Amino acid sequence: MWLLPLAPTGPRRDNPRHLPSCSPALLLLLLLGSCLGVSGVAAGSRRPNVVLLLTDDQDEVLGGMTPLKKTKALIGEMGMTFSSAYVPSALCCPSRASILTGKYPHNHHVVNNTLEGNCSSKSWQKIQEPNTFPAILRSVCGYQTFFAGKYLNEYGAPDAGGLEHVPLGWSYWYALEKNSKYYNYTLSINGKARKHGENYSVDYLTDVLANISLGFLDYKSNSEPFFMMISTPAPHSPWTAAPQYQKTFQNVFAPRNKNFNIHGTNKHWLIRQAKTPMTNSSIQFLDSAFRKRWQTLLSVDDLVEKLVKRLEFNGELNNTYIFYTSDNGYHTGQFSLPIDKRQLYEFDIKVPLLVRGPGIKPNQTSKMLVANIDLGPTILDIAGYNPNKTQMDGMSLLPILRGTSNLTWRSDVLVEYQGEGRNVTDPTCPSLSPGVSQCFPDCVCEDAYNNTYACVRTMSTQWNLQYCEFDDQEVFVEVYNLTADPDQITNIAKSIDPELLGKMNYRLMMLQSCSGPTCRTPGVFDPGYRFDPRLMFNNHASVRTRRFSKHPL
Repeated sequence: MWLLPLAPTGPRRDNPRHLPSCSPALLLLLLLGSCLGVSGVAAGSRRPNVVLLLTDDQDEVLGGMTPLKKTKALIGEMGMTFSSAYVPSALCCPSRASILTGKYPHNHHVVNNTLEGNCSSKSWQKIQEPNTFPAILRSVCGYQTFFAGKYLNEYGAPDAGGLEHVPLGWSYWYALEKNSKYYNYTLSINGKARKHGENYSVDYLTDVLANISLGFLDYKSNSEPFFMMISTPAPHSPWTAAPQYQKTFQNVFAPRNKNFNIHGTNKHWLIRQAKTPMTNSSIQFLDSAFRKRWQTLLSVDDLVEKLVKRLEFNGELNNTYIFYTSDNGYHTGQFSLPIDKRQLYEFDIKVPLLVRGPGIKPNQTSKMLVANIDLGPTILDIAGYNPNKTQMDGMSLLPILRGTSNLTWRSDVLVEYQGEGRNVTDPTCPSLSPGVSQCFPDCVCEDAYNNTYACVRTMSTQWNLQYCEFDDQEVFVEVYNLTADPDQITNIAKSIDPELLGKMNYRLMMLQSCSGPTCRTPGVFDPGYRFDPRLMFNNHASVRTRRFSKHPL
């Protein structure tokens, strides 16, 4: 089985980073003392392995899991599927930073996909990377840590250390330079560049990641547990499917749901500016993109099958947790926006999340409200490390996965996004002023400077609600009752009970200034929630300034 060789300068498997030099016996005592007892691992038993599979731009709302029949059978049907899994920001780099750190964007300070937005910047490397959950797994818990695929969008940039930079905490590092590609890309192999061309049999990235991962499983040390993070390019653009899948789904089209190709009435100006109805050329384009996205996912399905089979063959499947999720959702024609993410609606912020592993009963569906900031705390908990020792904002999902009864859980999560725009007029859209970006030839723009918003996504026995505020001159507000209006067509901000509106406004301000435990306080509809309107006037100015300010890097 093929495995790319480790670079001589790569971290040794028997020398975890960040630990002082000590005898092997003392080192073992340190590791076991720090990482056993929380997750219920019995003394002398093998600590669980963990695999995290991360796709790029895979939606849940528009049927993104439909092509993945083997994945659903091998992970979902063998464990738990979360039907209410969200990302705290509907954009690649901020969302991936949230997975790695367990923090909301206002705490890890990655606000977009640029170096200036802290995406894989020197500041990120210095402040956040040493405290990611893989770094803790490696340095404290003694896990072998393996990464393959897309890391952060600006990884490998010359101004941020280039491909020589290997983030702290990784034993094996096979990272893609910058953004998703399928051919003609460069990988950092433990800090050394390796270029790939366009020969399908040796270069197609999803298959390369599968082969590297299988090689790791065959050649890793059997004396330590392992954590693998496999981050595929699919189904991100340019949507290049493997040759054998390029003619599949020929009769598939983007879903014509209730919010497809309609005007975004009573929504933020950026949504209202989309032309309705869309042109035939726009619809043909998004239908083709939808079809190609599904085609690329078939190779991911193959990867999952190979991985599960190899774990089973090696006798490790029953002691391995496997997580499958995406960094954000996607839209194709909703509210007449052609294709992209970045927006506050369910199709962009909701993602698949499937988990199997020891102690998880098969064929379960959980409606609990979860977010990708929970992945880090969960995986640390599995390893036996108390996530409360960290500054993470998320919560461990392990009690849900194990079916803990009478569990007290959160009722809301935060979603936040800082819009991007260009300082000059977009050449594809001269009729609009500077400040927009991601524009299509039909003069429909998917982003703008003041597409900066923050939302509270609330789910309780009483309400299925989303409350959002924009940082613009209007301080525009959007509110949706998703029980009555799952497609988020009607903005009820002007008709909802003013008292409830005030409570949601205050809850939003509190979440946008939260950190660690304060991000897990009771929500508006929780029994322990206490609302004091006087606090709005005492704290409003300071919290609001923090909410939408640009964080120093």
